[in-house]
Amino acid sequence: MKNIKSIMLKVSAVFLVAVTLITGLDTMTVYAETPYKTYMVDGYGYIQETQTAYEAYATLTKFGDLAWSGANDMCVTEDGEIYVADTKNARIIVGTLEGELIKTIGEGTLVSPRGVYVTDNKHVYVADRDAEAVFEFDESGNLLNKYTKPTSPLYGETTSFLPIKIVVNDAGIMYIICESNTNGIVEISPTEGGTFLGYFGTNFASADLWTIFRRAIATDAQRAKMVSNIPATPDNLAIDDKGLILTVTRGEKETTLKRLNIAGKNLIESCPGYADIPAAVCSGGHDNIFVVDQQGYIYEYNNEGELLFVFGGPDDGSQRVGLSTIAASIQTDTSDRIYVLDADKNQIQVYEPTEFTNLLHEALNLYSTGRYTESKEPLTEVLKMNSMFDYANKAMGRAYFQEENYEMALHYAKLAKDYEGYSESYWEIRNEWLKRNLVTVLIVAVALYIMVKVLKTLDKKKGIFNGVRNAVARAKENTVVSNLCYAGYFMKHPIDGSYGIAREGRASWAAPSIILGIFTVEYVISKYLCGFLQKLQMGIREGRYEILSDIGTVVIVIAALTACNYLVCTINEGEGTVKKIYTYFCYSLMPYIILNPVIFVLSHVVTDNEQFLITLTQIIMITWVVVLAVLAIKEVNNYTANETFKIIGLTFFAILIMALLIFIIYVLWAQVFEFISAVVGEVVYRLGF
Repeated sequence: MKNIKSIMLKVSAVFLVAVTLITGLDTMTVYAETPYKTYMVDGYGYIQETQTAYEAYATLTKFGDLAWSGANDMCVTEDGEIYVADTKNARIIVGTLEGELIKTIGEGTLVSPRGVYVTDNKHVYVADRDAEAVFEFDESGNLLNKYTKPTSPLYGETTSFLPIKIVVNDAGIMYIICESNTNGIVEISPTEGGTFLGYFGTNFASADLWTIFRRAIATDAQRAKMVSNIPATPDNLAIDDKGLILTVTRGEKETTLKRLNIAGKNLIESCPGYADIPAAVCSGGHDNIFVVDQQGYIYEYNNEGELLFVFGGPDDGSQRVGLSTIAASIQTDTSDRIYVLDADKNQIQVYEPTEFTNLLHEALNLYSTGRYTESKEPLTEVLKMNSMFDYANKAMGRAYFQEENYEMALHYAKLAKDYEGYSESYWEIRNEWLKRNLVTVLIVAVALYIMVKVLKTLDKKKGIFNGVRNAVARAKENTVVSNLCYAGYFMKHPIDGSYGIAREGRASWAAPSIILGIFTVEYVISKYLCGFLQKLQMGIREGRYEILSDIGTVVIVIAALTACNYLVCTINEGEGTVKKIYTYFCYSLMPYIILNPVIFVLSHVVTDNEQFLITLTQIIMITWVVVLAVLAIKEVNNYTANETFKIIGLTFFAILIMALLIFIIYVLWAQVFEFISAVVGEVVYRLGF
């Protein structure tokens, strides 16, 4: 999938709309229009624009007369109170969406609050980095507990305790992210003044093959000088209604977002639409997840990590409502509004869901609770607004599947490019068809078998196919037909077949070209008309055809192989001519011509569970083609095995050099044409035409 943020950065300047600000000297809340576009990812993994999912609703700059400075975190409670960790002013400010000040907490106690979390009973937990402690306050702001570095040796005697983010579950167990602690999330129980329970949700250290190899051969002294390969520390965390811990970690790519159960197992297998520099994460009210990156892009996912929307973005300095400079925290409230804290602009951006999003959330709620039939109504409304919204098509297909309406489930799975859903629906449809027609299929198979036996017997006794055999024999007298038949012999007996190409005049232009033409036709047909599952695996988009490009690719590859192999063989005492080399490369395509129709048919009848049949056939086919080509290079040019592999390597190197030269020539000629065009344009301008 293309990088979401880089594409949105390119288009954001084009799509920013005019903003109407309603401001006043004493106003704490600013309202404005939406200055960004909303995007989704389709079933192919491409970014597509969709309806606005959330509108910029308001901007909070202070509560009452109190503004915050360098705030790093916030928490929104169910009753709509907003707790802001006012880092530079060493306090927690509590206010409302209307900008009213409720109270402050921790003044004179806190040093540098970096994280804040409020429980259902209004206990306020503050992660204070510079104080090296976690503070617990009651609803009135009275200090209840102070948790410092755990004394357990399992924590690590030399490991510092610098808490920056915190969440607390219903049992009062604290999950704390500590700066520079790569062991994972610190888990502390409130019992006995704070009991260290261990590390939770530790990230894995990754290393490429080159790094592993270097470390394997390096001495102890050399390894000591290498950069340590240690796991990354999570950037932020949250806790959802089920007690599952959400984390985001930069640099983890498709595992940037994690949803951890009580055992620390990640329930999100992969998250392709990830944020490059995640700043914060939170759970929504519909079993959904929100992530904001530092530049202000907001990502909404379902509970399986599938991307629903991307919106928002960076502010270019014009102070547009809904755009951020350095996002630090994200929260939601019971009305599905989203709050994003901007640490640089010292403000909170508030977003409100549109009707389109509310309908999708309603469908998510119904589906997640097993009310599949009821979920179809809001999904239908969503698809009326945007029929290309693939997630809605996918959810609709799954709803029909649960109702055992497999035809409709298959239809919507195809619209959504839902590989798994399509496979499951097709399996059920195929299973029903086999139940109805199995007896008929067996009868037809037996009838065909008997018919073949009868025809063979009649031919043996009366020669009923003598006329056909004579016609075939006469056709083989034609040189082109004979050489085409010889290609089949070459496929089964490559060594003897190569001898025929080299010594018996079996090299030609016509027959190999016909084979190449058949190969090209099969390639194009199998690419665009194969089964839906196979097409998805190859990444072929419905309705997109590049036939001329495909034909050109085949011709260029064969031409490059022929030319470069001839040049290399010529300077290495090879005996192959251009005609012979062209012939054996085209003849080597025969396994593809024979086996590809089998793959084509299989692609229309197998499900995901039987895809190994296609994979196995493809492996056999490709291996067969490669073996034929290698043996032909060896036998036709009269090389030894070592010389053959040397020639193959040199051939691919020559192709690389040829491609590089063509690219350089293309760039130079492009510059020449650009220069000529500029000169002509200048002349026309000077002459006044």
